[in-house]
Amino acid sequence: MRDPYEVLGVSKNATKEEIKNAYRELARKYHPDNYTDNPLSDLASEKMQEINDAYDSIMNERRFGKEKNNSGGYNASNSAFPEVLSLINAGRYEQAQEVLDGIPPASRNAEWYYLNGRVLYARGWFDQAYTSYATATRMDPQNAEYRNAMHSAQRQSGSQYNPYRPYGGGMNDCNTCDMCQTLICADCCCECMGGDLIPCC
Repeated sequence: MRDPYEVLGVSKNATKEEIKNAYRELARKYHPDNYTDNPLSDLASEKMQEINDAYDSIMNERRFGKEKNNSGGYNASNSAFPEVLSLINAGRYEQAQEVLDGIPPASRNAEWYYLNGRVLYARGWFDQAYTSYATATRMDPQNAEYRNAMHSAQRQSGSQYNPYRPYGGGMNDCNTCDMCQTLICADCCCECMGGDLIPCC
């Protein structure tokens, strides 16, 4: 990837407002809507993506740079979460995931796991979303929003097993392999009853 400051045409010392203005100008110039039915449409889309990536990269770099403490580590901060939420609401799940992944593990609190679960859920990865929601719920058991999200992901996952449910007996604990074996055996028994009585199990 090219230097993001070079893409936006600003210096590394540019203010936040200067960066935003540069981004708006370029977005206005290269927005794909301006190139409808134009042979340059694909190039404009690629350029717009490069501009978006450069802007996100600079904003993330500056935000996390400010969060660094004197020891060179990061303070546990929720400053990134409003941006992640905005990206999720805009359907920009990959960018939201990039921001979340940029937060060091030591600073990942319950809200981080909840938002991570939302990104995974939106992308259709229900099992992973469940795991993330469950972690958020463990860290903040009083939060009803986290619990509801966890139950929703659990219903969507279609999986009877998860690492947070205790083992037990009964049909509710059978897995897909058990069901397949049962059906194969039943089919085999039906064939046995209809033809030669050859033991099938």
